[in-house]
Amino acid sequence: MKYFTDDYISKYIRLIQPKYDGILGDIQEEALNAEIPIIPHETARFLSTLLTVKRPKEILEIGTAVAFSAGLMCRYIQPEGHVTTIDRYELMLAEAEKNVKRLGLEDKITIIRGDAAEVLKKLEGPYDFVFLDAAKGQYIQFLPDILRLMPIGGVFVADDVLQGGNIAKSRFTLPRRQRTIHKRMRNFLWDISHLDCLESSIIPIGDGIVFCTKIKEYIPEEGEFSDD
Repeated sequence: MKYFTDDYISKYIRLIQPKYDGILGDIQEEALNAEIPIIPHETARFLSTLLTVKRPKEILEIGTAVAFSAGLMCRYIQPEGHVTTIDRYELMLAEAEKNVKRLGLEDKITIIRGDAAEVLKKLEGPYDFVFLDAAKGQYIQFLPDILRLMPIGGVFVADDVLQGGNIAKSRFTLPRRQRTIHKRMRNFLWDISHLDCLESSIIPIGDGIVFCTKIKEYIPEEGEFSDD
């Protein structure tokens, strides 16, 4: 997997930061060996630090994969806290369910099967922490519901936003099959950077993450988030 940060820097960061222990560490290692796309170690460590500060009660994750990140986030929630995670890929979900059981977190993690664009509209929240790591071309589509589901003071993190550095290039330098996702991600990054309901930062670790805090209520406007 190609990350935005130079390889030698990423390798150094991964070398000095401790691995996760126990079953969570086993799940991380198994996923990496099988080349299953989970969050890189430096991003996981950033999440660990952020969640230690935030100590959320209700977490919403969009993109379950094998439940490594859901299991990780459970380490930092409040005692009565809960993680709700959404995915639609049955192969991944079968592994995710196994891993949730391995971790003994059946009462802390709820997996919702389905298309996130449809599931999000049915959720009521609030979720004081939202982690987005799903289909990159859909980030802009998910954003209005994410903002609706977050309270003021809520935190939103999105992964893989720099597309190996391609996001900074003209889309006309990319293969045609990549141009739609490139345009949608650029629109997403513009919107989260300019919405007055968010305080946002784009951080170039892993393949880039977005870190936002909701500072006031979001008032939707017709045609605000467009793929054009």
